[in-house]
Amino acid sequence: MIILAVDTSGRTASCAVTENGVLLGYRMLYTQRAHSQILLPMAKQLLEETGHTVQDVDLFAAANGPGSYTGLRIGIAAMQALAFAGNKQCAGISSLEGLAWNLCGRTGILCACLAARKNLCYCAFFESSGKTVTRLTEDSILEAGDIAAQIEHYHEPVMVIGDGIAVLRESCEDFLEAPMHLCNQSACGIAMAAAQKEPVPPERLSVSYLQAVKIG
Repeated sequence: MIILAVDTSGRTASCAVTENGVLLGYRMLYTQRAHSQILLPMAKQLLEETGHTVQDVDLFAAANGPGSYTGLRIGIAAMQALAFAGNKQCAGISSLEGLAWNLCGRTGILCACLAARKNLCYCAFFESSGKTVTRLTEDSILEAGDIAAQIEHYHEPVMVIGDGIAVLRESCEDFLEAPMHLCNQSACGIAMAAAQKEPVPPERLSVSYLQAVKIG
């Protein structure tokens, strides 16, 4: 199965192409430009470089939140459009779950943590067996102090991944930090998680913001 995965939930835009569990190509760009300007050209070029076309893709996967409102909509809409055009299926993956899959080779408790606003973070806890990742808590918005309390609750080393690390440091020091090259939201994590999910038709792909969108 060939998967084209994208993550546009944060400041980075990334895409990955995998085939039967093998990563064929990956591209990530930390950019000030709009994701809408770079995402589809990036995906098209990556497919070409891996010897595939969009028609070869079996599953289109995208981060579906939490994260940037505009970025998430761009990624979801792009994967929906490509899936509709080819009569293919989709997978929507939590941005936090995708982050956790970045560390699937590590054994133990993982805390995916993304800065939201002020002292709040998007957060979820997972456990990695070294080969797969299991969710322990649902995605939520928590104050840094509450996340620190959850970390202490596990009574074992917890590795935190995501840009929420900077926020969490002010309330808690007793945690491990994921290395720099794994801390950004990544289409690789989205692809790995998508391979474990039941696919859905493109019209069922939706965004989970975790907080109300202010209009006006």
